[in-house]
Amino acid sequence: MGPSVLITGAAGFIGSHLTEALVAAGHQVRVLVRYNSQGRLGWLDSLPCRDDLDVRLGDVRDLDSCLAAVDGVETVFHLAALIGIPYSYTAPLSYLKTNVEGTYNVLQAVRAKQVSRLLITSTSEVYGTADYVPMDEGHPLKAQSPYAASKIGADQLALSFWRSFAVPVRIVRPFNVYGPRQSARAIVPTVIAQILSGQRELRLGNLSPTRDLTFVADTVAGFLAIAACEELQGQVTHVGTQSEVSVADLVRTIGEVMGVEVVAIEDPGRQRPVGSEVERLVCDSRKLQAAAGWRPRCCLREGLTATVAWFRAHHHLYDPLRYAV
Repeated sequence: MGPSVLITGAAGFIGSHLTEALVAAGHQVRVLVRYNSQGRLGWLDSLPCRDDLDVRLGDVRDLDSCLAAVDGVETVFHLAALIGIPYSYTAPLSYLKTNVEGTYNVLQAVRAKQVSRLLITSTSEVYGTADYVPMDEGHPLKAQSPYAASKIGADQLALSFWRSFAVPVRIVRPFNVYGPRQSARAIVPTVIAQILSGQRELRLGNLSPTRDLTFVADTVAGFLAIAACEELQGQVTHVGTQSEVSVADLVRTIGEVMGVEVVAIEDPGRQRPVGSEVERLVCDSRKLQAAAGWRPRCCLREGLTATVAWFRAHHHLYDPLRYAV
């Protein structure tokens, strides 16, 4: 991977951590952040490396923005997306425009500017409830939400550009990521924020689904390993821990880490439609382990401890009683 990189979606949760890691590794980092009239850069505004970044305001839904952003860089990490599953039930077309059309624009820009490598960020949600576990890269795709369908479309479009035009695509498919700076819509921040506010009866969605939770630092290491591995070009590669925890057990573990006893209450307003709930996700990451030597370093309790510490220092940024879709 060359010295110059572009990150779309850099202002978000995973993107900001990836930005920090690439700057620390000595790369020249350009970021494409969605235009806003205040010039705000999301989580990037709070990073010590903020002044080391080449910031471009634009929108992945605009081809001209993408062409200008990729010009002169050697590697593109494409993370920009709409990711909130509940909102995809309300505004599915916006997910198609951002996740599919936005990915199309990035692909066309990379093709036109002859960028050396492109990493597309996928999601384990494309699989729906597991047909078998652990879930390898050959698991059938089964969209159970408009969000998942948009990501399947984006992934397949990227692979078609690899096969049709030799665009140097790699698809990174992380399983459920957690850690500092994550949106309040996700389960780990929701639980921590409610506990920090003094709540002991926590209002959550379904408690029975299981997830493969990967700490954000391990996920970023997976991104970098895939970018550096030529063997993985033109392929989908998983990043995950190969373990699972139910939402109910996760809540108990967070309570133990925070030293409190809590009760989880299922709130119908926070639940997905019955046919949309993904009941089980467990990653098979042996492909990445074999090709690039990547392995997760952070166990769940260690990752939760680090995440809780960050939220204790930043809990004023979160509204624990507001359900963010």
